[in-house]
Amino acid sequence: MHDITLLTVPVFSTLANAAFALRREVFVIEQQIPETEEFDADDLTATHVVAIAAGNVVGTLRIIWTAEHVKLGRVVVSQFWRGQGISTKLLRHAMELARARGETRFYLTAQHDKLGVYEKLGFVAFGQPFDDGSGILHLRMKTY
Repeated sequence: MHDITLLTVPVFSTLANAAFALRREVFVIEQQIPETEEFDADDLTATHVVAIAAGNVVGTLRIIWTAEHVKLGRVVVSQFWRGQGISTKLLRHAMELARARGETRFYLTAQHDKLGVYEKLGFVAFGQPFDDGSGILHLRMKTY
């Protein structure tokens, strides 16, 4: 396996643009989520984290800081790189960044078939499944 480098990147940067291209590739093209649902105003203020392997952005997520909790989202890994623990590394890194700022409450909405990834990190699903506008069922998850 290649070394994975995790970096926090500014929204208006080459690496953030590569992360947005990866999100478009996976969410919009592969999963057929409308582009208007994938990209939103939160992208402008979120903290963006990328995973780099073999010189390319192979994974990304964003962190949204709220008074109530830290919301993790838009977790994506390039198709070729899936199954190698990259999403878990991204999530752990994001949670460590938040904990370093004194944050302890985490929230996200997970695609129904991806719950196991988040459960391994202490997230617990709650509420009823819902369509977030993407056409894919999601569940709300949080840490306690």
